[in-house]
Amino acid sequence: MRPSGLWFGLRARPAQCATMAPMQNFWPSSGFSPLQRNARGWLAPTDDYLRLFLARPELAPVPDSCQAELGLHAALLAAPSRTVAPADVQSVQDQDARESYQHFLRFRDGLLAAGTLEAYYLGLFAQGGGITIPPLFLDLMVHAITHNLMSDSRDAYEVRASEMLFRPQRVTSQGGQVLSADRAVIDMLGETGGLGDFGRFLAEAKAPLRSLDLQVLGEGNAPDYWQQADRHTFALDLTHEVSNDLSHGLVLKMTRARSGLKALAGVLQKWVRHFLGVSVVIRPLHKIDDDAWRWHVGLDAEASALLNDLYESREVAPERLQRLVSLFRLDFADPQEMRPDLAGKPVYLGLMMNAEGVLRIKPQNLLLNLPLRPPV
Repeated sequence: MRPSGLWFGLRARPAQCATMAPMQNFWPSSGFSPLQRNARGWLAPTDDYLRLFLARPELAPVPDSCQAELGLHAALLAAPSRTVAPADVQSVQDQDARESYQHFLRFRDGLLAAGTLEAYYLGLFAQGGGITIPPLFLDLMVHAITHNLMSDSRDAYEVRASEMLFRPQRVTSQGGQVLSADRAVIDMLGETGGLGDFGRFLAEAKAPLRSLDLQVLGEGNAPDYWQQADRHTFALDLTHEVSNDLSHGLVLKMTRARSGLKALAGVLQKWVRHFLGVSVVIRPLHKIDDDAWRWHVGLDAEASALLNDLYESREVAPERLQRLVSLFRLDFADPQEMRPDLAGKPVYLGLMMNAEGVLRIKPQNLLLNLPLRPPV
């Protein structure tokens, strides 16, 4: 068959040194290396980039692959941009494999027609009728685009925060800290104790699994972030510092200087600038205290619904409010780049986990829902 919240101990080391490190090829699996930057800094696909998809388990041949599948895979490896006749795909006997090739070819053709990952990504959300490629392909594109944005960054907090754009997180509160860790890592540890198939065997036999400490990124261990083969094992502290009552039974805190929230805000600024060419300033916020509140954007589906309800003065259950991780304020550096009726007004952002403690950012929301001045 083809591939189609447990928390462990979290620890931070004592402060030792700053977060600066020489630039290096972090995230080697992002697919960034074989891509080519154009004059705008956007990423043009190459044959080697497409070959990375062909090497994934969803498309790589397995021992029982039929001859038609083996032939199609070999032909695409040799020339990933080659024309593929529908009959070549239909001749693949395994249904899962056949569907995987259909998804890949739809993605490939759209990407090559758009010319860059960024143009294709924007076009997917601008078109009507919904997204026509699997969510995995979106995450892989965002991974590569984010690597491009972060390629000159030497701040471990910022790079770790940028992982949130393409990797879902599990959020929990421990000892007054709000901590975000990679969902896939947490789920894998919960299932196997980090021991893979052997760990799964022990779990099924109800044998005790070893625990694994996940480090909370801090000044003391930030240099280690650059040395880890799997950086997704670092948790990020999203705690606000000074308690404030937001009413509705919700209390948030103001942000610390070295906060994961501040790092995420910086990443989102780069994201907007890269795609839309406008400069914005984003700051974590502990409360929306604005009688002239005019515009908001949820950074995920849960936050979008919550902000809509609060804006319309609908009653919201306290349990739901407690799942709000943070608010942000976005200001345009040049108000003339905004819609004239909203020029100079702040845009409020929300970040929220779902009822299972999972946070999945939708970075496209910032690109589609900002009140930009209409093109002339």
